[in-house]
Amino acid sequence: MIISHLHRYVFAAIPKTGTHSVRQALREHMGPDDLEQVGLFVNKRFPWPELAAISHGHLGLAQVRPYLGEEAFASYFKFAFVRNPFDRFVSYCAFMTRADGSFERQPREVMHHVLFRLRPMQHVLFQPQHSFLVGEDGRLLADMVGRVEDMQGSYDAICARIGIPAAPLGQVNASRHARYRDYYDPTLVDGVAELYRRDLELFDYAF
Repeated sequence: MIISHLHRYVFAAIPKTGTHSVRQALREHMGPDDLEQVGLFVNKRFPWPELAAISHGHLGLAQVRPYLGEEAFASYFKFAFVRNPFDRFVSYCAFMTRADGSFERQPREVMHHVLFRLRPMQHVLFQPQHSFLVGEDGRLLADMVGRVEDMQGSYDAICARIGIPAAPLGQVNASRHARYRDYYDPTLVDGVAELYRRDLELFDYAF
């Protein structure tokens, strides 16, 4: 997550949505009093002990709201990126098994194991995307939600809104896999649709 007092925005970094590419681009325009929390490649922490104790930078808007204050939270431009949950789940499985190569050898078996047996709901990379962007009442707190499927176009629009020059986004920390549809069978389609139903509805995605 990045909080920019200079440009008055909050960037909520949802896992597996190109967040490192966006962070890298935004850092070029951060002011001396701007804040960032991140735990991969760079280790930075917010000044609030409760949030600083979290080992990663994938914080939700509702988490940071009390620390930022209602006035700033209401007036700052809040944005994030989302990704088709079916594609994101494939990326998760490929990323988490990159050390042993099991996804490359048996992708469908790995997906079944993760989705129906392991089911790591406490793992931040596995959690539904909407959970980072909604309040206690379930309403969306973000002012703009970009899409990974139009990453550059979304980023350019965000730059225009926060008043910084747009720039080409690089690719950082990407997992390698083929088209997500190629990995699915009907059971997996139904399972992912059920697990990430709210994401599919809120962000208008489908298989």
